[in-house]
Amino acid sequence: MNIQEVAQRYQIILASNSPRRKELLDGLNIPYSVVSLPDVDESFPSYLQAEEIPLHISKKKSEAYRPMMKDNSLLITADTIVWHEEKVFGKPTDREDAKRMLQSLSGKTHQVITGVTLSTKNKERSFAALSEVRFAPLEEEEIEYYLDHYKPYDKAGSYGVQEWIGYIGVESIKGSYFNVMGLPIQRLYMELQHFAL
Repeated sequence: MNIQEVAQRYQIILASNSPRRKELLDGLNIPYSVVSLPDVDESFPSYLQAEEIPLHISKKKSEAYRPMMKDNSLLITADTIVWHEEKVFGKPTDREDAKRMLQSLSGKTHQVITGVTLSTKNKERSFAALSEVRFAPLEEEEIEYYLDHYKPYDKAGSYGVQEWIGYIGVESIKGSYFNVMGLPIQRLYMELQHFAL
């Protein structure tokens, strides 16, 4: 089933508060609606590792919205983390936390992992996408400048790759750039077509 047929068959809903995910889904040129997620507890069991974490949270987001779904709804939920040195870097709690994360990422390679869940009232499929991001060494004044002029507090790992810090800091990306922004859009395009079969 091609993507236009999927959009005709289902009411596609993006359950996300992220303007970046909306911008990326706009690129598929299909009709969809955006809903704000109800408050979802984004905690996870401590034994989960790497891609298991955003998959777990994307499923929790899906479950939170499911009671509001109609018979023809196709819901997209997602969660993105930064995984670095066997630790998860989520959204920073404050400026000092953001600074600590960026100092830790400086000059090193980390992984950005997005978990995505597609669901209807009677069907669910989840997948994860992983990108490796290499940061150049960041000077303290560069980190301070970024924190002064941008607000990375809603972003995993305390940075937006599409912002100034990405321009001056990201040496290379192995995998999907759009995944680093928050939604692996090419993979989502393929999964939507297969999910609807």
